Amino acid sequence: MKNPFKMFKPGPKVAVIRLHGAIGMGRNSLTDASLAPLIEKAFARGKPKAVALLINSPGGSPTQSALIAARIRRLAAEKELPVYGFVEDVAASGGYWLATAADEIYADDNSILGSIGVISGGFGFHELLKTYGVERRVHTAGKSKSMMDPFQPEKAEDVARLKKILEAIHQNFITQVQARRGEKLSDENLFTGEIWLGQQAVENGLIDGIGHMVPMMKARFGDEVQFKVYGQKKGLLSRFGATIMSQIEERSLWARFGL
Repeated sequence: MKNPFKMFKPGPKVAVIRLHGAIGMGRNSLTDASLAPLIEKAFARGKPKAVALLINSPGGSPTQSALIAARIRRLAAEKELPVYGFVEDVAASGGYWLATAADEIYADDNSILGSIGVISGGFGFHELLKTYGVERRVHTAGKSKSMMDPFQPEKAEDVARLKKILEAIHQNFITQVQARRGEKLSDENLFTGEIWLGQQAVENGLIDGIGHMVPMMKARFGDEVQFKVYGQKKGLLSRFGATIMSQIEERSLWARFGL
């Protein structure tokens, strides 16, 4: 005899954390502080069978990338839950750092992945000031306080100092990828800042396969699986509150990948 109450039994739950946007680059971006409550709820509410990361990010702050990924890993260990990563358009630079928080990573054939490197950009305005006869007056205590000042000619010692910082951050990124992907990685040429499409990323070990969240989670947990999505809500006032410069900077990150 069939159990008449079986139809009321809820299916297994998968908590979905949506990580969409640039990382740590303004009011509307992904930061550890803004995501912490959502990540905590995703792991705690409703006794999920797993957590899925739905990622679409061109990168941003390495510090915020590391903090967010570390929070996910701490909770995964504490709750003893598997974490699956699913990449949409792009998981590059800091976006790929977020993806490494997953135990398994999947993407579309057309997804862009990688860019395991560090970049620092800026402008130089000293010639512009000279053209318009503008005198800038700056006084500092500490010879390195005005390092990489965009209103002064670039100094070789400042560039050398900046490169050391970038190399150290790059090594931290490499360490994270090696620790999380281990022997799945094909070779050391993955850390040049290059990007790859989905199948190429499978072949070099950056991801585990081609696949989309809903069908893959149904294959793992059954057709009755239920999804609870956690993501940042960006209201109209919040969007207007973002600075023009932060919007330009974020737009330039997406543009690097043709998005």
